[in-house]
Amino acid sequence: MLLQLEFYFPDVHSLKEKRMILNRVKERLRKFNISIAETSFQELWQRSTLSIAIVGIGERHLKEQSQKILDEVDKLYPSYLVNYISEII
Repeated sequence: MLLQLEFYFPDVHSLKEKRMILNRVKERLRKFNISIAETSFQELWQRSTLSIAIVGIGERHLKEQSQKILDEVDKLYPSYLVNYISEII
């Protein structure tokens, strides 16, 4: 499954600040045993897209993992996540 999380950071004023937030998100999500990378807007301060690859057995398991990841991001930064796309490939 591919899960893409789109973020908007209205209060961020530098790439360094944005990277600190994204590193915190990525570190928090690593417990789900996923692959994660910033795939869009690398040079913009206030936007980012993280792409996450989730591997598992069965569609139900993948959807549950996806929801747990979304819940975790919502706990960490509830106002920064503006959109997400999930796709089973």
